[in-house]
Amino acid sequence: MKKIEAIVRKTKFEEVRAALHDADIEFLSWWEVKGQGTARQGLIFRGIAYDVNSISRICISFVVREINVEKSINAILESAYTGESGDGRIFVSDIVQSIRIRTKDRGDESLYNK
Repeated sequence: MKKIEAIVRKTKFEEVRAALHDADIEFLSWWEVKGQGTARQGLIFRGIAYDVNSISRICISFVVREINVEKSINAILESAYTGESGDGRIFVSDIVQSIRIRTKDRGDESLYNK
């Protein structure tokens, strides 16, 4: 089992969520996060200076079986891509154990995805 965390642009979140659903990933969590990249710049809009070093993103997190890792990653890559700096990151981690509390299922059986 693997845990996949992706940090994506807010404007791409709905596309990413739909792509993951199409890839049979139906259970996921997300939250708004702020971060700082390598770019250091300011933006002036209508005479007001804005600090754009702190950028808002969405962090998506879910656990999948080994057979679903690559299709999940590809779904995120294809739907979150703009080609511009700040498209985000994907992190993949090992999960040692998973237990569904209601049924007491363990391992792969505790996950919702096929």
